Amino acid sequence: MPAHPTSDAARPRILSGMQPTSDSLHLGNYLGALVNWVGLQEDFDAYYFVADLHALTVPTDPEVLRRRTRVTAAQFIAGGVDPQRSAVFCQSHVAAHAELGWVMNCLTGFGEASRMTQFKDKVGKGQNANVGLFTYPMLMAADILMYDAAYVPVGEDQRQHLEITRDLAERFNTRFGPTLTVPEPYIVKESAKIMELTDPTSKMSGSSSPDKGLLLLGDEPNRLRKKVMSAVTDTEAEVRYDPAAKPGVSNLLVIHSVLSGTPVAELEARFAGHGYGDLKKEVAEVVLAAVEPFRTRMDELLGDPAELDRILADGAARAGEVAHATMTRVRDAVGLLPAAR
Repeated sequence: MPAHPTSDAARPRILSGMQPTSDSLHLGNYLGALVNWVGLQEDFDAYYFVADLHALTVPTDPEVLRRRTRVTAAQFIAGGVDPQRSAVFCQSHVAAHAELGWVMNCLTGFGEASRMTQFKDKVGKGQNANVGLFTYPMLMAADILMYDAAYVPVGEDQRQHLEITRDLAERFNTRFGPTLTVPEPYIVKESAKIMELTDPTSKMSGSSSPDKGLLLLGDEPNRLRKKVMSAVTDTEAEVRYDPAAKPGVSNLLVIHSVLSGTPVAELEARFAGHGYGDLKKEVAEVVLAAVEPFRTRMDELLGDPAELDRILADGAARAGEVAHATMTRVRDAVGLLPAAR
């Protein structure tokens, strides 16, 4: 594979993104992805994007999409992503994403695309799926391959999409010559799985959990406290970690432990002889303490949309330089004429 220039040649490149599908990231997003993104800045040339084109695969209100796109970008930065070190940008601001997505569509067999589990799952649940949802994995492949990413942070739910990305890169290179970097999975260190508050047997999810079950980073302090105090527990009174028998209490212990840095065993000992009310009160305080600086920075960014847009424009310009080089190689490889200047 040819060596391609990077904006920081000493470090391998890594890329990840999130869709702007809700009014706020939740605690599970933060601990499961954003904390890892912040850490990856130390060792990688990082590109983090708001996947606004992917958000169009479901019906959207234009004003809501615009607002959520800015909110998502602001929360990346409020969570610790440094736009001086990492390119933070909107997917739609780099038009080459859609162009390379089309090339990937033309390399993908219909049967191959039909087997992608996300599409099958959503159709199986009755979603009136559009063609964009069907070709979603090919655009995701383009997102990754555009930046010659050496690694892609993946959780188990995205592993299949990375595999088709690797398959398409290898297929392209076999057919047209070595052009695209075949990415490797970067298995992020396992973070605590945060469950929803109303059903602690289900993972906290912005798309499927009810609002009462989500600890949204954009929630007002009183709302966060109320949600924690209303969290489902059980009919016993003993505070102990037992995910099978006591999923609600165990989830509260995990949230406290991850945010406070206190081992679960130490928390169990501290709350011995105390009721669930005491546990919930302390968890609420720990959550509020963790979220306060995040909310302050987020509000600063959203209070100055021109500055936020400038940050996104800078990120898109940086990403666009890499995208232009990639698409120049791709167009030449597949036989498209260069545009006259």
